[in-house]
Amino acid sequence: MTKKILITGSNGLLGQKLAFIFSQSDYYYLLLTSKQPDSVFGKDSPPYKSLDVTNRKDTSSVIKEFAPHIIVNASAMTDVDGCELHKEQAWQSNVVAVENIVSAAKKGTHILHYSTDYIFDGTDGPYDEIAIPNPISYYGRTKLASENVLWGSGHNFTIIRTMVLYGVGKNIKSNFALWLVKMLRDERPIRIVDDQTGNPTYADDLAYASLKAIELEKNGLYNIAGAEIVSRYDFAIALAKIFHFSTKLVTAIKTSELQQRAPRPLRSGLITLKAETQLGISNCNVLRGIEHFKHQLELFEQSQIINIR
Repeated sequence: MTKKILITGSNGLLGQKLAFIFSQSDYYYLLLTSKQPDSVFGKDSPPYKSLDVTNRKDTSSVIKEFAPHIIVNASAMTDVDGCELHKEQAWQSNVVAVENIVSAAKKGTHILHYSTDYIFDGTDGPYDEIAIPNPISYYGRTKLASENVLWGSGHNFTIIRTMVLYGVGKNIKSNFALWLVKMLRDERPIRIVDDQTGNPTYADDLAYASLKAIELEKNGLYNIAGAEIVSRYDFAIALAKIFHFSTKLVTAIKTSELQQRAPRPLRSGLITLKAETQLGISNCNVLRGIEHFKHQLELFEQSQIINIR
């Protein structure tokens, strides 16, 4: 039986990867949704509807009309400092939106939702799925609250915690790797923190793991992130070397020097053994992920299109 999947946030980096990988199978029938009037995939897009999931009425209407078997929620406000500054917007985007989805979904719908390592304080990472959350930023608090919405929803659900997502997409917001390429390509010096550690996660890996979770009908909580825990500085140096940029442009600093509005978990990272074992996945380490990223970026810059059927 063909299963209907509704993807929110489909114009974002992860949303695009999800749309692509699910569209490769005739087993799934997709409805893509994002705030924007049109899909980034243009005329080649699967069915698309503009949807702001913070609007309860519109969310209910779209979900009830499409009647999906599965909802993949890739919509969120991920600007950590922006969440600290615009708390109501952050709560609407990261918590109320999930409440709206849960309320509109019929019984039996499987909801797959993404969370973050920012639900932890970063004092004793890496963290497994049973570690006790203690968010230190408003972004982290909203994402923990969104998890709790699902735990109390009565729906079948999968929560995937991830971190430091990077990759290539069309008209996406910049991510750490894209920003590094832009700065280093222009030979601009950059200061990168060496006291924040975690798993840089290649977006294509996360999309594939999400597909596996759906295929295997896995419920509950999974950490899904890159195979290697490194500092942001070490990641930047690795990227510079693979792209043949000058590593002399990269200077190591401490997080405190940035004076950011929101505090960051420093000693973080996610233990991914449960997902590797139960989903049968093997995510990229830093070098392999950057190499894939570089190849994909080159192809994208040559064509400026993403093919999807």
